Amino acid sequence: MKKIFAAVLAAIAVLPVATVHARDYRIDHLEPPSWWTGMKHQKLQLMVHGERIADLDPAIDYPGVRIDSVTRVANRNYLFVDLAIDDRAAPGRFDIVLRKAGAAASADADADANSGVRHPYELMAREKASAQRAGFNSSDVIYQVMPDRFANGAPANDSIAPMREKADRQLGGGRHGGDIAGMIDRLDYIAAMGFTQLWPTPLVENDMPSYSYHGYAATDHYKIDARYGSNDEFRRLSTQARKRGIGIIQDVVLSHIGLAHWWMKDMPTPDWTNYNGKFVGTEHHRVSVQDPYGAEADRQNFTRGWFGPHMPDLNQTNPLVANYLIQNNIWWIEYASLSGLRIDTYGYSDGAFLTEYTRRIMDEYPKLNMVGEEWHKSPAVVSHWQRGKQNADGFVNSLPSLMDFPMMYAMRTALTDQEAGFNEVYETLSLDYLYPDPGKLVLFEGNHDIARLFSVVGEDLALYKMVLAYTMTMPRIPQFYYGTEVLMTSTAKGRDDASYRRDFPGGWAGDKVDGFTGAGLTPRQREAQAFVKKLVNWRKTQAVIHHGKTMQFGPEQDTYVYFRYSDSKRDTKRIMVAFNKNPKPVSLGTKRFQEMLNGATSGVDVLTGKTFELSTTLTLPARSAVILEF
Repeated sequence: MKKIFAAVLAAIAVLPVATVHARDYRIDHLEPPSWWTGMKHQKLQLMVHGERIADLDPAIDYPGVRIDSVTRVANRNYLFVDLAIDDRAAPGRFDIVLRKAGAAASADADADANSGVRHPYELMAREKASAQRAGFNSSDVIYQVMPDRFANGAPANDSIAPMREKADRQLGGGRHGGDIAGMIDRLDYIAAMGFTQLWPTPLVENDMPSYSYHGYAATDHYKIDARYGSNDEFRRLSTQARKRGIGIIQDVVLSHIGLAHWWMKDMPTPDWTNYNGKFVGTEHHRVSVQDPYGAEADRQNFTRGWFGPHMPDLNQTNPLVANYLIQNNIWWIEYASLSGLRIDTYGYSDGAFLTEYTRRIMDEYPKLNMVGEEWHKSPAVVSHWQRGKQNADGFVNSLPSLMDFPMMYAMRTALTDQEAGFNEVYETLSLDYLYPDPGKLVLFEGNHDIARLFSVVGEDLALYKMVLAYTMTMPRIPQFYYGTEVLMTSTAKGRDDASYRRDFPGGWAGDKVDGFTGAGLTPRQREAQAFVKKLVNWRKTQAVIHHGKTMQFGPEQDTYVYFRYSDSKRDTKRIMVAFNKNPKPVSLGTKRFQEMLNGATSGVDVLTGKTFELSTTLTLPARSAVILEF
């Protein structure tokens, strides 16, 4: 019997399938479903779930592994078993035996048919140098996709019984059928475009009745949604991506779950979710947790209030919840060989939990990167969360990176507001002193929650190119949203998620236009795609853009100029980036820029190959961005 279960475990090792030896007891969930030897943190907490499972006592007989403590809670269907895994523990399989007190003393003895259960467990060997894995950094360019809307590689999994929501490609808020197989099939395209990191929105199971495609309402933390594929297929995506020089960033949600999560049918503790499982909505007062004058009621509502009626908020002040989330994220990093995490709705989580969460993960993976979402236009608010920030309230965090919403909004405003010039962009960059490490921020031209760039700039190709040139040359980690390169459009104003998340052309059999091959694209779409490909691949070779310093000059005449430069003895490269928003050419005297030009008399635009004179004046074409090497 043990051989049968070992074979099953090898085939689907990530699924929490129990070996049942008893008529009266069973294990429905045991999580994490596996673990690794050689982890820095040598404690592991198992959540065991099954009817009246707390009636049983656990036992393990495996060298280097012992039961440190057992926690029983009010719900007798849960047992929390803390394991201590020391340096003697070798990779291998063993049984976790649970039986009634006094039924047997040895974990090797067979459980009596009416007194317990036996569950196979595996400790695996860590991938070589796993702890020192390099996370994404400023030399990378991230490509974000919504898997359901990117490419359908396996139509057979579009609808799966008994999962609640079936595919309906005609429904803007429905499932369309994109999947992991589709992403694997398009890895060559992603690599050819020059992207080095792939960020799919969440792939874990979201078995919700509607809007399940977006992935932000998990119903099982350890299982890839079957309509996307399987855990093994996700790991294959990571393996195939790495062969092409692409890392995988997993999108995770710490603050909330979906109402159809299996926990909600049988809550481990009454306080597992905030407000005891009853909906109390957050008012989204993001600054409340930083406000020196803020009311405690607002702070509590922000971090404890539900994100929506169908998204219960997790109570991370419960140490069992907190440990579960930390271990889950570590499990996925190790299991799928991730290069980083993108953390949704970051600030909505409990502050003390975030301190411990980031400490534990960065302690296990000191070179990993994690980027948090703090959706605010103020650098003062966003910088609060970055590692190294000396906050007035004493809050300490180990989060390396954040999404740079302030910079994204500043550039979009500069190019779309008729009255606005580049001054907001200039002043926003000047506030980088608020960040302990601004070069680690992720600057994005768009994402799944905001209007498409091409629509926001009024389908003006010149303005579109300016935003992309800016995104790619700022001292940041740049991120593109799928379809930007083929001028995908959306509603420009107001919130319209369905329009932001349309299917990538060519991702489905029968599509008349194929953005992957170029078939059916308009001349402007082909021009835009070629522009992005050239820009991204150029950036890959530019260490001065990755790690160089920055000097900017105050905007004048609706133009804006900055330099990326290195002044080391081995590398003195300098690049000039200049924007002209005017409908006509503008000439700028170059004497003002001599601090950076250092006598250079000409420069070559990396985008067009055109040579620009710099001896006395620089003439910028109308509505243009130039990136000059000299």
